[in-house]
Amino acid sequence: MPIRSEPVTVNVGPQHPSTHGVFRLRITFDGEVILDVEPVFGYLHRGSEKLAEERTYTQVITLTDRLDYVASMTNNQAYVLAAEKLSGIQPPERGMYLRVIAAELQRIASHLVATGFLLNDLGAFATPLMYCFRERERILDLFEMLCGARITLSYMRVGGVFQDAPEEFWPALRIFLQDMPGYIDEYEQLLSENEILVTRTKGVSVLTPQQAINASVTGPVLRASGMAWDLRKIDPYEVYGRVAFAVPLGAAGDNYDRFKIRLDEMRQSLRIIEQCVEQIGPGPVRANTPGLIRPPVGDAYGRIEGPKGELGFYLVSDGGIAPYRFKIRSPSFINLTVLRDLLIGWKLADMIVTLGSIDINMGEVDR
Repeated sequence: MPIRSEPVTVNVGPQHPSTHGVFRLRITFDGEVILDVEPVFGYLHRGSEKLAEERTYTQVITLTDRLDYVASMTNNQAYVLAAEKLSGIQPPERGMYLRVIAAELQRIASHLVATGFLLNDLGAFATPLMYCFRERERILDLFEMLCGARITLSYMRVGGVFQDAPEEFWPALRIFLQDMPGYIDEYEQLLSENEILVTRTKGVSVLTPQQAINASVTGPVLRASGMAWDLRKIDPYEVYGRVAFAVPLGAAGDNYDRFKIRLDEMRQSLRIIEQCVEQIGPGPVRANTPGLIRPPVGDAYGRIEGPKGELGFYLVSDGGIAPYRFKIRSPSFINLTVLRDLLIGWKLADMIVTLGSIDINMGEVDR
């Protein structure tokens, strides 16, 4: 018969390597079993939304880089789509193709980080993480060719992109597209049937479809629970309506499905990029926009399927050169709301893995 001990409340974080950022959890334990969880946010708050209301529409782009800073390209994309919707600006076709190529490369890079650090949380100290970083570095090399930066990219603009891809970008991209499927195969062979990974993740912290819907969870966390919701299919933007790709789904909604679905999504991103490379044609990459954009009075919401889920920007214009109101719908923040349901009844070691499976970035939580 199990013996019930006196409950103990423990702080995990805000400075802890397995909290994936400056994030604090107040956890009440009975022995090692979790009885209650209280997430505590706010340690990284930088006021990005208020800062954006004092900057021009172009200057705001640099603030979006610092939100989910391992997925800067997709942050740029969501914001410029919202600004274009507000302003009535239509980017040229080549610019849209370059955006999608950059966004899907960023999705792969983000999923590589999520996979590598999840395995790090499981105790696989170096090998999987270094393998994932090896391929991520090649993507960052491609980004450096596009815009001269590797992390905070600021590549996209309202009306298109900063500049066209240089000649050396295309052969480097083709070599990456040839090599990357083999690397994903390598990850699967190394990890997907690993006894420790399977034991620690299968059946652990199950998120039911109903729980996910009630909490407005999106992205790989939602699709791991079997819900086929992907904005690139449901509400196509840019040129996603012109490319064929599948939406990988999980069955159990557990930590293993959340790990596995990201590997499957990387394969689909490669499919999208290959089709974009085949379809892209010559032409301008940016619309002829004024130096200071002044959208008409009104509001607009732009959203994309980011690596972590639905990333949206709500903008209100008063006719000036800066947004009157700037609001971010960040998937990391929304997806964290199910953390308590996922953790109660499990142990501290499971908590570390479950938090890693959600794949959060505190830069877009404490915005």
